[in-house]
Amino acid sequence: MNIPDTARAQAQDLLDFIDASPSPWHAVATCEARLQAAGFSRLDEVDRWSLQPGGRHYVVRGGSAIVAFTVGRAPLAERGLVIVGAHTDSPGLRIKPKPADEASGLVRLGVEVYGGPILATFADRDLGLAGRVAMRSGNGVELRLVHLDEPLLRLPNLAIHMNREVNENGLKFNKQTELPLLLGIADGEPADRRFRAPLAERLGVDADALLTWELAACDTQKGSFWGVDREFIANGQLDNLASCHAALGALLATPEPEATCVVALFDHEEVGSESAVGAGGSLVGDLLARLAASQRLDAEDQKRMLARSFFISADMAHAWHPNFPAAYEPCHRVLVNAGPVIKSNANQRYCTDAASAARFIGFCERAGVPCQQYAHRTDLGCGSTIGPIVAARLGIPAVDVGSPMWAMHSVRESAGVLDHAYMTAALGAAFHG
Repeated sequence: MNIPDTARAQAQDLLDFIDASPSPWHAVATCEARLQAAGFSRLDEVDRWSLQPGGRHYVVRGGSAIVAFTVGRAPLAERGLVIVGAHTDSPGLRIKPKPADEASGLVRLGVEVYGGPILATFADRDLGLAGRVAMRSGNGVELRLVHLDEPLLRLPNLAIHMNREVNENGLKFNKQTELPLLLGIADGEPADRRFRAPLAERLGVDADALLTWELAACDTQKGSFWGVDREFIANGQLDNLASCHAALGALLATPEPEATCVVALFDHEEVGSESAVGAGGSLVGDLLARLAASQRLDAEDQKRMLARSFFISADMAHAWHPNFPAAYEPCHRVLVNAGPVIKSNANQRYCTDAASAARFIGFCERAGVPCQQYAHRTDLGCGSTIGPIVAARLGIPAVDVGSPMWAMHSVRESAGVLDHAYMTAALGAAFHG
């Protein structure tokens, strides 16, 4: 399969982006570094904003959600906005506030299941820790990012000799009793001290300075290419950091848009989005209100602005798996490396309608990339996205799209090299109008 060098370079940049972003807080920090390098300025929600045409800005909320935007040349009421939304979080195992426990001389860390991960994929993996820590400092309390990227934790499987039917019945874990992660030998120290020690060492502080944390178990294996022509990629968190990366790349490649262009990357999509940093919160609505105020739009013009706007919910899509053909709707088998996927659901699990689908098809045609359409098998439950949430709250036309992938919600997911380039180009076409 012929993979252009540009597509391979974009895929490598995606893998690097994910490797640098093992938690939602790291993902936002990675985005912020790229935005600053491109000349975007950070705004603080507590300040008054001055927003002028051509301005390139971003705002962070809660450390795990970020909205970046370029103010277009056209008046908001006459052209509206193009908004691409995605999410920074991925399913997995989150460390409890008091996680350390000793069992027969072994220290284990208690975890909560975040979202809907494929739990079996966490077994027998080299796991690290990533997230943020609240710690005492000279100025009170400081929040610091931390990433322990060496093999620190493990969830060893029970030997088949004690679980004879594992291959027939599948690998299952009791979420309370069988998921604690092994950290090490107690070695005569309190379990809590054994847990705090590597965090404190990495942060360069005393263990007693650590107050609390938001930490996730993360895979230590780096992203990679695979396949006979290296036409596929594998990494954790492709759902949904691949969409974040594509949206950000498209925005950075659109320096002087006619319409105001927005990329909104939310947290907590995997658990319902109802939080201050989730798509169910006020983050995008607050931004639109401040943009409207900057152009002195009255209530009538604000409604005109929304009516002329368009929202693209970018989240990954289920690629057809040749080993499990019965899991798919027969006429909606989307293929890896065959283009962005438009996702539809009659029960509004996705926000797509005929008009918005046709509009996105037009973006793909302008970008010169193929596109596909997906509907879930009728007798299987369908997942959802931020699309219906944001569309309902803002009242604007919207479409749900995504790049096809395998093993969604596994600790190690797979997707196509070409598809990432295709999605970035399609979103760029949307921003260019």
